[in-house]
Amino acid sequence: MADAPKTVAQNKKAFHDYFVEETYEAGLELYGTEVKSIRAGRVNLKDSWCHIKDGEIFANGMHISPYEKGNIFNRDPLRPKRLLMHKKEINKLFGLTKQQGYAIIPLSVYFVRGRAKLKIGLCKGKKLYDKREDAAKKAARRDIERGMRPKE
Repeated sequence: MADAPKTVAQNKKAFHDYFVEETYEAGLELYGTEVKSIRAGRVNLKDSWCHIKDGEIFANGMHISPYEKGNIFNRDPLRPKRLLMHKKEINKLFGLTKQQGYAIIPLSVYFVRGRAKLKIGLCKGKKLYDKREDAAKKAARRDIERGMRPKE
């Protein structure tokens, strides 16, 4: 029986601010107290982004709260976390981010077979009118759902 991924945190703001074109799975290079803190659900992906430097990919702005019982072993909550991906994928992402308007944004953190994984997305920024259009579609869908609900 395959273990289903246990999602710990999601970056809902990313779906509001960006069009997600492709998604990738990356491993996280973490310390023990960071893993324990993530298991407790004390991670925040809001305002986080990824960048590529010297052939390695890093997640910046990802806040992992210090573990309560971690004392001296706790790390800086906002330190850049190195992501573990295949070199070919990193080079592909590097080439795509050099194009106008592309960014690499963390979408969610989850565990697969005891290992912390980060789902990252190759994203293109939304303009204000795109956000308004999405909000209008969502409101219309909600009104349709409300209309189809049986009256009591």
